[in-house]
Amino acid sequence: MSPYAVVAAVVVVGVLLFVAAMGARRLLAPRAATTAKLSTYECGVDPVGEGWAQTNVRYFVYAFLYVIFAVDAVYLFPWATVIRQADLGAASLVEMGIFVAVLLIGLAHAARRGLLRWW
Repeated sequence: MSPYAVVAAVVVVGVLLFVAAMGARRLLAPRAATTAKLSTYECGVDPVGEGWAQTNVRYFVYAFLYVIFAVDAVYLFPWATVIRQADLGAASLVEMGIFVAVLLIGLAHAARRGLLRWW
């Protein structure tokens, strides 16, 4: 069997499953529209006032710092699992040392600017 035929069959089966799921939802789902169902839902809080609200920029800084250090883990964990292999050598250790040093410089910069304080 051709690999293209296998890919085409998987795509066709996927589309058929999607169409079947949407058809079952259309047949089984209740259609009673009430005022509660038609109102806007925002995290369990009734929407009051305007749609515009300002957010403290510090929350974005925390999120950005988290993403930076989560990406750090994505690079460090696979490297740590294969560090004992002989073909990696000292060059790999130096590269990871530079990588961690750059991250520590960024962390020191964030701490110096007061971005890691919660109060």
